[in-house]
Amino acid sequence: MFASERRGLDTGRLLLSLLLLAAWEAGSGQVYYSIPEEAKHGTFVGRIAQDLGLELAELVPRLFRVASKGRGDLLEVNLQNGILFVNSRIDREELCRRSAECSIHLEVIVDRPLQVFHVEVEVKDINDNPPVFSLREQKLLISESKQPDSHFPLEGASDADIGENAQLTYRLSQNEHFSLELPTNSKQTKRLSLTLKKSLDREKTPELNLLLTAADGGKPELTGTVQLFVRVLDINDNDPEFEQSEYKVRLMENAAKETLVIKLNATDQDEGVNGEVTYSLMSIKPNGKGLFTLHENSGEVRVNGTLDYEENKFYEIDVQATDKGNPPMAGHCTVWVEILDANDNAPEVTVTSLSLPVREDTQPSTVIALISVSDRDSGANGQVICSVTPSVPFKIVSTFKNYYSLVLDSALDRESVSVYKLVVTARDAGSPSLSATASVSVEVSDVNDNAPAFAQPEYTVFVKENNPPGCHIFTVSARDADAQENALVSYSLVERRVGERALSSYVSVHAESGKVYALQPLDHEELELLQFQVSARDAGVPPLGSNVTLQVFVLDENDNAPALLLPGPGGGAGALSQRVARSVGAGHVVAKVRAADADSGYNAWLSYELQPAAGGARSPFRVGLYTGEISTTRALDEADAPRQRLLVLVKDHGEPALTATATVLLSLEDSGQAPKASSRASTGAAGAEAALVDVNVYLIIAICAVSSLLVLTLLLYAALRCSALPSEGACGPGKPTLVCSSAVGSWSYSQQRRQRVCSGEGPPKTDLMAFSPSLPPGLDREVGEERQEAGSNHPGQVSSIDSHLLKSMLNF
Repeated sequence: MFASERRGLDTGRLLLSLLLLAAWEAGSGQVYYSIPEEAKHGTFVGRIAQDLGLELAELVPRLFRVASKGRGDLLEVNLQNGILFVNSRIDREELCRRSAECSIHLEVIVDRPLQVFHVEVEVKDINDNPPVFSLREQKLLISESKQPDSHFPLEGASDADIGENAQLTYRLSQNEHFSLELPTNSKQTKRLSLTLKKSLDREKTPELNLLLTAADGGKPELTGTVQLFVRVLDINDNDPEFEQSEYKVRLMENAAKETLVIKLNATDQDEGVNGEVTYSLMSIKPNGKGLFTLHENSGEVRVNGTLDYEENKFYEIDVQATDKGNPPMAGHCTVWVEILDANDNAPEVTVTSLSLPVREDTQPSTVIALISVSDRDSGANGQVICSVTPSVPFKIVSTFKNYYSLVLDSALDRESVSVYKLVVTARDAGSPSLSATASVSVEVSDVNDNAPAFAQPEYTVFVKENNPPGCHIFTVSARDADAQENALVSYSLVERRVGERALSSYVSVHAESGKVYALQPLDHEELELLQFQVSARDAGVPPLGSNVTLQVFVLDENDNAPALLLPGPGGGAGALSQRVARSVGAGHVVAKVRAADADSGYNAWLSYELQPAAGGARSPFRVGLYTGEISTTRALDEADAPRQRLLVLVKDHGEPALTATATVLLSLEDSGQAPKASSRASTGAAGAEAALVDVNVYLIIAICAVSSLLVLTLLLYAALRCSALPSEGACGPGKPTLVCSSAVGSWSYSQQRRQRVCSGEGPPKTDLMAFSPSLPPGLDREVGEERQEAGSNHPGQVSSIDSHLLKSMLNF
């Protein structure tokens, strides 16, 4: 539409162009548009969303955006209607210089999913630049001796447009001496020049002022003018002449300064000063002033600046040779310098659309970033290959010419590598090859895929009993390889029942530090081993956890004194009473002290010692060090007191040692009284008859004996009754304990029982039952004696014996 306005194209030609453009787009897989340069802001370019197959409603949600290389503000897309329009002034000459093709390459990117489209907008030339002469005035020195049809080169005009808009025609103002000779082809190999139609006569016309007009082929045409000042010289009628009117030279763009381009040679057929030639530069096109120098005497053209193939591929150097005649004469030639490409431009790498950070559970083949490369060189020097750092889980995939995608190649593990420092390398195919790099830092974000882990599955902890409440007994620690909240570990008890109580009543664990505390004093006698589990869980979603087992062994301390066990139903407290016949010999066991210690090990190993009697009197009894058996050290006699009171010290082996004292009351009796008392019930009648026969002989003796015995019996009876009264509150079942297995210090755990004696004196005592590892010969006899002693010490049985003895005495 705008092409028809500016260039006058008819409707049919416009339709044909659009049809050809649509067919080209369908065949190449890209979208092509064309607009004229200098289009106004808002000028319609094309319905880009429709042409790309995108719905208008999805442009904003999919983050529709347009990127272009170079100036990105020339074109814009209206996201409401999907129309591509001109956003700012487009100057084709500024954008593409004199290139025959001029296009704006757009890259359209949409997300969800990520897609990239390539759009090419061709900028067409309009006739907006008039022809321009490099000089406002051109001076020509022409000898009057020049013959008609002589040619005088002129510097032509240049037009920044291309095509027909740059096709120049020239017109010369009306005069009688000169006409114009125009170039014969598009390459202008034949220069613009003035042709002398009529011989000059300096005396008539010493100077001529002509107006040269250049017009381009645009519609409407634009023109430019230059003043031609022609000075007619006298006599010196031979111009310097070059060997060729045009020279062609090829030069590498990386040529160093002072590199020789060409050595020109012009000759003048005149003699003397009229034949001496000097050289000068008239013009260097395009914009080559300062790039080359010309030695005025030698005619050597050398490089004076930095050449750049990407800037200009050709230079046109106009050289003038002037003699020293008066007036001087000049000859002209043109040097065409073709610049050859050198691999002097490293590729350029641009990384865009980074999707960071990358989750460690991202699936392979996911696009991480888009990469574009470019090289200003041409041919093999401009062919670029892109690669990425080796041995990383990423790869480069080519998506279009000079466009690549950085793609995840294998699974990620943040715990192994949390950040990847990637280097994207673009290398061209030149020789030597040049390369460029771009660093990409890919951070891997954490996923809760690691449960907290303890250093070992089970810990053993030793704690002394009677610890203070709330004391720290151990610290558990679990490590989580994840990061941030996924690595934040909290601890808790795995609740269970310990007997009839909850585990949380014994121990607790700090949720953050993992410190395990004992909430109450532990008792080795109640609980030797406390086994439980501590759970560690992270704060991830979903949370992960693991358990560790703690075995807490409660170590024994010597906190229990030995407890005495007195025979009787249920045990009891008080003294141990025992009758002993005076007729027993040395070494006879008369009683046994039984004791138990609730502790274990050496703390429960008991020993027995007999305390010295009051007044320092030597006792006829001794006690076994580890058995507690009281035996005689000698035979008893009448001198021994009838009532013996022994104090037995029971001591354990703890540090410090704890003790208990047992009181043993021994009643010494004559050997004849006990059998009479025990057999009185069966022979009462016979004894009575014998007593009546001897009544006269023994009357006095019997009265004295009965009186003495009565008093003694009453006292003994009263004492036994007082000591045998049961204490109801002190009777009860005992508790099993761990005991020593022999009297010589070898220990083993064995089954035993506790028996309480209801004696009414003090707390109930614990009986320590000693079992030997091997059965000695007298085991059955000792067991029978113990049972007999236990039965005879029962309070009820004691009362029965006392009543029979009293009746026998009275009958006697």
